[in-house]
Amino acid sequence: MTHDIDIARIAALVGEPARAAMLLALGDGRALPAGELAACAGVSAATASGHLAAMREAGLLDAKQQGRHRYYRLASAQVAALLESLMLVAAQNPARVSSHVDPLLQAGRTCYSHLAGRLGVSICDGLLARGALHIEDDLAHFTPRGLALLDDFGLDTRALRRQPVSKTCIDWSERRHHLSGPVGVAWYRRCVELGWVRHHLDSRAVSVTKAGAKGLAASFGSAFTATI
Repeated sequence: MTHDIDIARIAALVGEPARAAMLLALGDGRALPAGELAACAGVSAATASGHLAAMREAGLLDAKQQGRHRYYRLASAQVAALLESLMLVAAQNPARVSSHVDPLLQAGRTCYSHLAGRLGVSICDGLLARGALHIEDDLAHFTPRGLALLDDFGLDTRALRRQPVSKTCIDWSERRHHLSGPVGVAWYRRCVELGWVRHHLDSRAVSVTKAGAKGLAASFGSAFTATI
């Protein structure tokens, strides 16, 4: 019964619209100040403070004081996964997704430090098409060819060679897999390092740059560019 009560408490916290908006704003792994989160949720500073305190107490958020401001971030990857799972269930009706979700977020976004949306799914599809991996039970199993491709891309594959497996997520807007876990994070960071993706201000949305379009097309062929 205690577990049921705990689940209900977390569900109630996440289910309140203003709190949900704050959590989603933090879904890319960034830390944001209370004032910015209040603006995201469309509530007053006092109301936001109460919401943030409740979520912090429940273990959904961490906070760090920096100068005069306190910055909040998701407490763990598990909280990010919870949000993605809820969005996947909530997006069962494709018509609702198309009419209610920012097209920029559908095209490409960050999901707790890995790439999601059509961009993230297309990268995963490209790796599948190249025989770099296969997916079983929501895990990406990398082939020798895939490990070589990751090496060529500039990723450190030493740990992956001992256990060539990484996590995937079912993308809530695309209903297909994108890479998550350490490989997904490393891939995203490498894309940023190469200047292949750029962030949109005040949003989780990311876009592919001209250099990125060329690089990804070289890696995956013209089939990739047709999907983004």
